[in-house]
Amino acid sequence: MQIGCMRVEFYLHGVFSLKEKRRIANSLKQKIRNKFNVAVAEVDSQDSLGTLILGITTVSNSAKVVQSVLQKVINHLERITSEEIVGVDIDIFGY
Repeated sequence: MQIGCMRVEFYLHGVFSLKEKRRIANSLKQKIRNKFNVAVAEVDSQDSLGTLILGITTVSNSAKVVQSVLQKVINHLERITSEEIVGVDIDIFGY
């Protein structure tokens, strides 16, 4: 079993309320879940207006499949959002 965990950090331009940040976060999370069947959560900096950090995870029997899915998620995020992606960390664990 291979488990892939990814942390994606966004810089949010022009966000002036937590309500607006949550709208952006919920929209991104739902789009990613629907398209890729992965688990997604806001994992850090919940009270920061300028930063959004999403944790994304997937499980497969192949590390190659896990890496492919996570890369497709990154590519999709770059296409669907105008928010700046400032960091991506990927870890793959085998059991």
